[in-house]
Amino acid sequence: MAPPLNGRFFRAFTLIGWRWISRNPAVAIAPVLLPFMFLYFLRLITPASYFPGEVVGAMLFVSQNVGNWVLGDSATWRIQLALQDMFVASPLGKVGYLAGIAFSNLMAAMPALVVLAVVLAIIYPVSLVGWLILIGTILVLWLLFSAIGITISSRIKSRREIWPVGNFAFTALGMLSPLYYPLSTLPPALQVVAHFLPGTYAALLAKGGMGLITLGQGDLLLDGFLLIASAIIGILLSLQFYRWRVT
Repeated sequence: MAPPLNGRFFRAFTLIGWRWISRNPAVAIAPVLLPFMFLYFLRLITPASYFPGEVVGAMLFVSQNVGNWVLGDSATWRIQLALQDMFVASPLGKVGYLAGIAFSNLMAAMPALVVLAVVLAIIYPVSLVGWLILIGTILVLWLLFSAIGITISSRIKSRREIWPVGNFAFTALGMLSPLYYPLSTLPPALQVVAHFLPGTYAALLAKGGMGLITLGQGDLLLDGFLLIASAIIGILLSLQFYRWRVT
């Protein structure tokens, strides 16, 4: 039986994430650069009224992209370092292993999320309810895409596959979801595709909860339900298809 996810467990994986940042500060800078590059060019070519929503989209993009880092870490630990063998033999279990890697990578994403949150607070008056909705949405995306990342990693057979597979999968998911732009700006065919992605409901919920887009209470509740439902289904499927075994 797997042990409970107690304070010692989270302290250990928090330390892993912090040591990664403290030994290589570029780890904390790199997650900020990509969304800020998007924001810079979007600010030049889109109306100023879009910018708060684009900042929210950048925060959601960072949350999704944690899954790519989880993929890289878990694949490296399994293929190169054989650390997964030790965890398989331990009482931790695959759920604890997933939670630990996801939590340690969240530490690396926190500087980017904090910087973007400060920018958002400066340019747009976000209510307490709006912040709570945004934080909840970020946490749901983080859990879901971390589960997707670790599941994909279990199917990777060599280190050469980590970079192309991870970047293709998570960049495609991040760009096809209307994180940085309104859903209505997509061609009709891509709007249909976007409605199959959880990031779409995350963007609609977060932006609607802040008043950045006009949505009725019923629409907000529906988007929240669809986001949580897709996350639960995605996490359960990920746990089902994840290969938890000695390499």
